[in-house]
Amino acid sequence: MLRVTKLTDYATVVLTVLAAQHDRVLSAAEMAERAGLEAPTVSKVLKPLAQAGLVEGFRGANGGYRLARAPEQIGLIEIVEAMEGPLGMTECSVHEGNCGLEQQCGVRANWRRINDVVVEALSNVTLAQMLAPTFSPEPASAKRIDLRLAGA
Repeated sequence: MLRVTKLTDYATVVLTVLAAQHDRVLSAAEMAERAGLEAPTVSKVLKPLAQAGLVEGFRGANGGYRLARAPEQIGLIEIVEAMEGPLGMTECSVHEGNCGLEQQCGVRANWRRINDVVVEALSNVTLAQMLAPTFSPEPASAKRIDLRLAGA
C-alpha cells in the first residue's frame, strides 16, 4: 500500500491551520490546539517545512510561524517532498545505480512514468484546495492524465 507517513499527514494538517489564517503569525502551541495535535509533534513538523521554505518563523514574544507563500501557490508535492524527500514509487524512480537489475529491467521505464503521474497529481492539488470541507475532483472526463506504458 502506498501512503504518506504520519508526519507528512500532520504537516498537511498544520499547514491547513496556517492557510486558514495565512495573514497571521501563529505559535506552535496555537497550531497544536487548532490542529488537535501535540505541541512537540507540531514543532517537529515545522522544522522541515521551514527548511523547505513553506513556512517562515519569527522569534520573540509575539513570534511563531506563517505560510511563506499564499496557500494557492503551495502544491501537495512540496509538502510531501519537504517531509519525505523526492517522491519515488521505486528506488530506481529516483536514483539510478541502486539496483542490479537496472540494465535489463523491463518495467523500470513504466515505474518512472507512473512516478511522474503521481508527482503531477500531487502538484495539481494546492494547500488552498485542502481547506475545502470536502474535496470534489473534476470529473474524469474533464481532467485526465494519460499514461502510456512502454511497449503498449
